[in-house]
Amino acid sequence: MKPPPSPAGLETALRFILECEKLKGIERRTKVVGLPRRENSAEHSWSLALMAMTLVPAVDPALDLLRVLKMLILHDIVEIDAGDTFCYGDQSAKAGLEEAAATRIFGLPDAERGREFRELWEEFEAKQTQEAKFANAMDRLLPLLQNHANGGGSWIEYGVTLDQVESRNGIVGEVSPELGKILSRLLAEAEAQGWLARD
Repeated sequence: MKPPPSPAGLETALRFILECEKLKGIERRTKVVGLPRRENSAEHSWSLALMAMTLVPAVDPALDLLRVLKMLILHDIVEIDAGDTFCYGDQSAKAGLEEAAATRIFGLPDAERGREFRELWEEFEAKQTQEAKFANAMDRLLPLLQNHANGGGSWIEYGVTLDQVESRNGIVGEVSPELGKILSRLLAEAEAQGWLARD
């Protein structure tokens, strides 16, 4: 049986949790559905976790849902330091900034937790396991759903093209052909509405 955590270990854990509160202050480009304000990265992670809990049983019940949830909760924590990089913008500095952020932030909890969290973040970034591919598909699909529900949303605001959205969201159809069909229908509707146009 594992010994209970020491008071010092609990203090370390609580400091890490408080540090992660800062994720609520990182503003994204997409807006909350039906509201005039942009969502923050913590809200984004919560929505992704809800999507995974709802969709895993229908898409692939063999997936390790707990692992997927952990990745989705942790994947954007690096934005506390690195900020949110617009997915259709300049990505050249993103990897270096996020790597440095991961080293600092995942160094805050105890060594065992920090190692676990860093490995889950790296797994998500690598997109090699089935769980990581599914988690990445959810990360791509959610903004698409939000922009569609918001009448084009940040697609219109930032001049995003249909080709860009299709290219970024290809992983959705790879993970689930059925979700891929829904995505294609939504994009066809967005094009018909004039929210997205070809390059």
